[in-house]
Amino acid sequence: MWGDSLIYDDLLQEAYEEGLIVKEYPLKYNDGRLQDNRIAIRQDISTTTEKACILAEELGHYYTATGNILNQKDAGNRKQEAKGRLWAYNNQVGLMGIISAYKAHKQNLYEMADYLNVTERFLKEVLERYREKYGICTTVDNYVVYFIPYLAVMEMYPMQNMS
Repeated sequence: MWGDSLIYDDLLQEAYEEGLIVKEYPLKYNDGRLQDNRIAIRQDISTTTEKACILAEELGHYYTATGNILNQKDAGNRKQEAKGRLWAYNNQVGLMGIISAYKAHKQNLYEMADYLNVTERFLKEVLERYREKYGICTTVDNYVVYFIPYLAVMEMYPMQNMS
């Protein structure tokens, strides 16, 4: 896969092309924040992998949210928060990313996260959300991705004509 700085650089380029300004800032309560056309990333985050996960989520909010959604007591804001995160999960990992990690013989969350250039925490959140969304499993191309009772990927083979 790619080096982690390349992924972050790609997201920075995407933000730039959207007219967004991304700066590192000493945030106290959040890892990232979107306001108008500015995205702040907490400046003491040390890895570009973590920064990429945060920037992806803020881009997800940019693409999917309207207005200020900081008050998470509001059901509409929680719904918009979830949409922004799902955008980030699909953008950074997606079902095809899970399948790609399987095909690359990644055996555990650490190896998968490293391969996909996301943090383990981010990958765990992705998998939890996909369990909620898809339930036991879902099919993509010739693969079945299982989420319950644990993560597994199975390749489907066409049935042979037995006649």
